[in-house]
Amino acid sequence: MTTTLFDLTGRLALVTGASRGIGEEVARLLADQGAHVIVSSRKQDACEKVAESIRANGGQASAFACHIGELEQIEAIYQYIQQEHGKLDILVNNAAANPYYGHIVDTDLRAFQKTVDVNIRGYFYMSSNACKLMQGNGGAIVNVASVNGVRPGDKQGIYSISKSAIIGMTKSFALECGPDNIRVNALLPGLTDTKFAGALTGNEEVLNVWLKQIPLRRYAQPSEMAGTILYLVSDASSFATGSCITVDGGYLI
Repeated sequence: MTTTLFDLTGRLALVTGASRGIGEEVARLLADQGAHVIVSSRKQDACEKVAESIRANGGQASAFACHIGELEQIEAIYQYIQQEHGKLDILVNNAAANPYYGHIVDTDLRAFQKTVDVNIRGYFYMSSNACKLMQGNGGAIVNVASVNGVRPGDKQGIYSISKSAIIGMTKSFALECGPDNIRVNALLPGLTDTKFAGALTGNEEVLNVWLKQIPLRRYAQPSEMAGTILYLVSDASSFATGSCITVDGGYLI
């Protein structure tokens, strides 16, 4: 028996932080399912490299650099989408900042502001602009939060606070945009093998502390997060909104 529940043919998807890690895996999977994917991150050449690879494999992809911590760049990417495509069906907010690892009371203003600008303000205005494009046709947004938004990570104070805010943001957008048939959900990854998590996975002592708290006794690969996002942006989850799905190897148990 075959199913079309995960078929994204004809849909336009924007994935941020898509030049590597979870974002790259998501961009590739959505393209495999038929979506035209706009690969976005801070550097155009890195975006284009992923987009070229998707096209070489028979998928549809374009590249557009956008630093979501800069409001002017958010405006620019949405102007591009409006002019080139006139619509948006899927947004995956995956780009994030975590510039500080240390005791919460020593968080300096620069690290605090960067984290807030990207993880909270950036997600908010990416989502707000997406919803305006989706009105009338509906759409799906997935915010990549973190288990740290539920259980704060040691020495990851402002990052954990920002991820908690994303969970609240997800529910607020879901509540108010639901009448426009716009679904907004969140993925809460556990420890994943990305450059972003290098401060944890690259430190054997810290890593061992984490692994003891994960029933599966390992960290995830980025590809293990992509399937849940596919579910959340596809018709398979057509009645799901405001949901926060944890994929953490059992860490939060």
